[in-house]
Amino acid sequence: MSQDAMQTDTLIIIFAKFPARGMAKTRLQPAIGLEGASLMAKQLLLHSVEQALATGFNVELCVSPAPNDPCWQTLNLPESLQWSAQADSDLGLRMLTASQQGLDKFKQVILIGTDCPSLTPLYIQDAAQKLEQSDTVMIPALDGGYVLLGFKRAHTSLFSNIEWSTASVAAVTRQRIKAMGWTLALLDPLHDIDEPADLKHLPVGWLAKIGY
Repeated sequence: MSQDAMQTDTLIIIFAKFPARGMAKTRLQPAIGLEGASLMAKQLLLHSVEQALATGFNVELCVSPAPNDPCWQTLNLPESLQWSAQADSDLGLRMLTASQQGLDKFKQVILIGTDCPSLTPLYIQDAAQKLEQSDTVMIPALDGGYVLLGFKRAHTSLFSNIEWSTASVAAVTRQRIKAMGWTLALLDPLHDIDEPADLKHLPVGWLAKIGY
């Protein structure tokens, strides 16, 4: 697939919640407080959007609350973003629904969250390229989850009966992919920012931006 074809055939779906004070990055609150955790969540979200758009691919922000909630207007997000509302269910079904809707319009879908500041456009472009030769692609997170999951078809087993936010997510997903007989391109793991111990993996200057 040429670079131009890959750009028109690939959809990045970013799963995001609004970074509301007291509700965002709760596991970071003991280290940086309610306000700090909210500001960090906002910074991670804006950074993830910026990195995704820099790939040149189509980018959809799949959000909770819904896109028409006034809270989203406060973030001044780029107009080139596509928007969708997360389904009203557990995370797995929300991801499955968004993936199926994305694959109705695009040949391949790449799911990312907003927890990994080291996920650059090059990593995402490399993952999209890997889908030329593979059914799926994954960038694991060093905490046992995954930073990115890409595929050309979605299947319920990728998202059902998984204990989300645990150290087994990536391993279980890999087992499910293998059980279906699909191929997987596995890329090097990256750090998510979820716990106070993860803060040391932030880019230089990030804590200073939120007053720490």
